[in-house]
Amino acid sequence: MEMNKLLEEYGCLTFSDDVMRERIPKSTYKAFHEALAKGEPLAKETATVIANAMKIWAVENGATHFTHWFTPMTGLTAEKHDAFLEPDGNKAVLEFSGKTLRKGEPDASSFPSGGLRATFEARGYTAWDCTSPAFVKDESLYIPTLFCSYTGEALDKKTPLLKSVDALTKASCHLLPLLGMEGITRVSASVGSEQEYFLVADEFYQKRMDLKLTGRTLFGAMAPKGQELEDHYFGSLKRKVSAFMKDLDKELWRYGIPSKTKHNEAAPAQHEVACVYRKVNITTDNNHLLMQLMQDIAKKHGLRCLLHEKPFAGVNGSGKHNNWSVVTNTGVNLFDPGDNPVDNLPFLATLACTIKAVDEYADLLRMTIATAGNDHRLGANEAPPAIISMFLGEELDHIIESITDRKELEDTSSERFQTGVSVIPDFSKDNTDRNRTSPFAFTGNKFEFRGVGSSQSIAGPNTILNAILAAEMEEMADLIESGKTPMEVIKDFMAEHKRIIFNGDGYSAEWEAEAQRRGLPNRKNTVDAMLCLKDEKNIEMLSRLGIYSEVELDSRYEILLDNYNKTIQVEALTASKMARNEIYPAAIQYLSDITKTALEVKQAGVNNEFLMEDVQYLSELLAEMKKKMDELDSFIKEAQDCHQDILQQSILWRDHVFAAMNSLRETVDVIETRVDAKYWPIPTYLDLLFGI
Repeated sequence: MEMNKLLEEYGCLTFSDDVMRERIPKSTYKAFHEALAKGEPLAKETATVIANAMKIWAVENGATHFTHWFTPMTGLTAEKHDAFLEPDGNKAVLEFSGKTLRKGEPDASSFPSGGLRATFEARGYTAWDCTSPAFVKDESLYIPTLFCSYTGEALDKKTPLLKSVDALTKASCHLLPLLGMEGITRVSASVGSEQEYFLVADEFYQKRMDLKLTGRTLFGAMAPKGQELEDHYFGSLKRKVSAFMKDLDKELWRYGIPSKTKHNEAAPAQHEVACVYRKVNITTDNNHLLMQLMQDIAKKHGLRCLLHEKPFAGVNGSGKHNNWSVVTNTGVNLFDPGDNPVDNLPFLATLACTIKAVDEYADLLRMTIATAGNDHRLGANEAPPAIISMFLGEELDHIIESITDRKELEDTSSERFQTGVSVIPDFSKDNTDRNRTSPFAFTGNKFEFRGVGSSQSIAGPNTILNAILAAEMEEMADLIESGKTPMEVIKDFMAEHKRIIFNGDGYSAEWEAEAQRRGLPNRKNTVDAMLCLKDEKNIEMLSRLGIYSEVELDSRYEILLDNYNKTIQVEALTASKMARNEIYPAAIQYLSDITKTALEVKQAGVNNEFLMEDVQYLSELLAEMKKKMDELDSFIKEAQDCHQDILQQSILWRDHVFAAMNSLRETVDVIETRVDAKYWPIPTYLDLLFGI
């Protein structure tokens, strides 16, 4: 693509602010932005003018339909497409009103509600998120929206996210003037996400029931080579992968999604794409669209894009690093230390609030990254541990010590990095190293929340990040107004909560023991992580800030545990079917054939002991496999027949069914290493990881 054409086409499929300004009257454009700035509802007349301009633009770009695009609690996006075309006597006209733009009415009974809605209570509403641009895709105009029940409860992930931004704005406008900052009317969370994924050949994907139904391999012995040579990370791109990435970039840029970086990741067949920072709700929408485009474009190249957190055992899984900062309407990044961080009062206050927030609400942060898929990845020496802690680095550590312990502040000015090569100039070193084992790491002017799973929406984690920071900012402001100085409060916050700071190896067993000594929670799996939604402390904070009501939190508890249960159920049923109908018969056939061979060898008067050893060992393995298949099926039935509360059901799926699946896999993977490759009925890890 020529550079000029690239620049011309950037954002061409998005109804951006620039497009809106060109297509509507100045007075309407001004009214639109005044409403946004004041946080007021959009006037009906303004919406009508914008809707007409949006319709004309969309039709010019090939759209015949429109859809309210939202993110229900399934974790995926949802869309219902309606035609612009309306019959008018013997002809047709194109209709799209301001009311239609602002409000839709999907059937709310068919989405997860966690008890908020009965099956017969079908009415729900979608409402236009006018802060996130609409776009044209597949001949439809996509309008980002919220999704709520008839009685007003949030049934989606975006509504709480936007409420959390409002709460953060309110808290910042309360605190920052007390620190000497003027002109603050709004803040926004600025987020950039790094998306990891795997690419496999479609021909192999189609032959794996587990990949098609669950997104991960439920069986598979490791190939002779994995990632131990460390030769895939940042390695040269294979041509097919490069072609996919090139097409992905082109499409992302046409949607105005600022993809910036692409490279091979650590595991074979694993890759990453990273996008530039934008406001959190726009980044969230962009990431949902990114995941859809990745999967669509991969198919066109004869590939499949795997977004599961752990598609393959034995190599790294995939995450989505969530880079989070808070920026004021005046352009100040509150996490930017500046040249003199020790004298930067807004920075120190925001940092102190963040330290306190992460310590007090570590359980909530852990909950936001808890899924059945991410359980495979967290704490597995490839991703941050399940223990939430913060990495700040040496410079900020020194500053905190100087504040809390009244130690003399050491000189932290940048050193020069010397390569020792005469033709390479020296350059300034960063003031701190990076810690890839930390779940929540400061990286210069932002925090990187590394625990988010690759298939997850980033709405949930950012909702809680915004919320907990807002809660602590409000508390700090109240304490300052009660008579304490800002530095007194900053010191207290840091001193009382610095246990959450850990700059060492988060993968080590020593850290797990140390974290326990410090009293930090260690919720190792999704079921345990969800219990925090019943904690009165968390319910009070989130409801006080107006982000979730108590009934909405109850619904999330039910929905998320139910999703966990159903995910394990689908995996278990798939594992059982693959084992019984594909792998076991193939292995039995191989056993039968080598048994015949052994008998023929003996009849020929040749010693067949070496063959009989193989026959005996494989026979024992298959007997073990049969026993474990029966056990798995029994545990599945036990869990399905459980009519206790949702938590007890989850415990059965986790402790019985999931454990039985893992046990069956251990045996099957050994059998794979003993069976002739031409008998094995499904593509192997060698095919999948090295087959492109």
